[in-house]
Amino acid sequence: MIKHHCVFILLLIFCFNINAQRHKHSHEHIHDGLHHWEIPSKDPDRIILTFNGDPSTKRAVTWRTDSSIEKATAQIAVAGVNSSFVRKAITYIASTEEFDLGLYKSNKSLIVNYHSVVFENLKPNTLYAYRVGYGKNWSEWIQFKTADDNYNPTEFVYFGDAQNDLLNHWSRVIRMAYQTAPNASFVIHAGDLVDTAHKDYEWAQWFKAGGFIHSQWTAIPVVGNHEFQRIDGYGGTKPKRLSIQWRPQFNLPVEKTLDTKLHETVYTVEYQDILIVVLNSNVDLEMQTDYIKEKLSKSNAKWKIVTSHHSVFSPASGRDFEYARKIWKPLFDKYSVDLVLNGHDHTYARGHIPVKSPNIDQLGNFKTLYVTSVSGPKQYALDKEQIKSYQVDGYKSDKLGEQTQFFQVIRVENDKLIYSAYTTLGNLYDKAIITKDFSTGLKTISNSIK
Repeated sequence: MIKHHCVFILLLIFCFNINAQRHKHSHEHIHDGLHHWEIPSKDPDRIILTFNGDPSTKRAVTWRTDSSIEKATAQIAVAGVNSSFVRKAITYIASTEEFDLGLYKSNKSLIVNYHSVVFENLKPNTLYAYRVGYGKNWSEWIQFKTADDNYNPTEFVYFGDAQNDLLNHWSRVIRMAYQTAPNASFVIHAGDLVDTAHKDYEWAQWFKAGGFIHSQWTAIPVVGNHEFQRIDGYGGTKPKRLSIQWRPQFNLPVEKTLDTKLHETVYTVEYQDILIVVLNSNVDLEMQTDYIKEKLSKSNAKWKIVTSHHSVFSPASGRDFEYARKIWKPLFDKYSVDLVLNGHDHTYARGHIPVKSPNIDQLGNFKTLYVTSVSGPKQYALDKEQIKSYQVDGYKSDKLGEQTQFFQVIRVENDKLIYSAYTTLGNLYDKAIITKDFSTGLKTISNSIK
């Protein structure tokens, strides 16, 4: 009897091992053809900070794991000079969303989990350390600083389209930007973060190219036309839709007054008396026109910035965002927008409006600085005749560039907004300084580099 019992146990062990091996090989098969940095695991990856609420007291973080992590947490504490700060860490239970990469035919049919937390009741102007994970699987401790609740100097980075060949050629741009402005408070990604909206391989490249920078600089992502695509591919018949990864991987404000189609693609951030209005220049432009009026007219911010993917003054041949020029620009004039940041045209153009116009004086005052830029390797040629044609709108071209990858560092300090454009080599290419009288609203601009 004992002998038969032992044989039975051995058979059970054998069967268990066979099934385990089958499961292992089946699991490995799902990952065939993927790079190790594309494959989800129990360890958190694709960690990214975003704004969702008052930047002085709140910060959102999102990350990804494999589907086995059904419960995830985040911990945060005021950063300390040694590791004892962890004793005062507060734990947050994450919101978890199951996500099927296979919704897009070119992705592997992997189920992953996205986890998200909004840290609340933070102290203004304070350096925090946080980590995400669960059990034995945690990220490193990562630091960020909350905004001050008063007007104070700040610096941020802006990128035009990254889009193509991200790991090979965009990685050195974002890393040089970090080297140039390591203490930047946030970063604006002005659309076309990837080339193929739903393709997870490209999002994996985008996250790997930025690495820990994404988890340390708070991102303001802007949706571009390449974040819209048919779910059945370019040759498909289904309507274009927002990238299936967009909402799971970015925790962004929801403007409930807008149609749900625009949720988490149109929003505002108010950072230390700087208003940043983020627009979706792909769809529902009229609905956003009312939104622009509301946000700009009700704001008393010292500085007003608007960002959208499509360029209001397109410098590339064949591009024309006429709706923005005819409908949005007059609102930017009326409500004293200081800076408009665009992408889309894969070239560089900076200009301002207006220099001389019947409706203002001739003292060099101006209304809005417009910038179109590109950070990725895809480059277009400038159309100088088209740029010249914008003179009828009061536009004056200040600086042009092409066949160059750029990043921009923008510093706001006292009564000045200092705009600097750098090449991927870290060389200063362009610089302009806006000086503003807050009591009258009058602004002047000086071009530091011709």
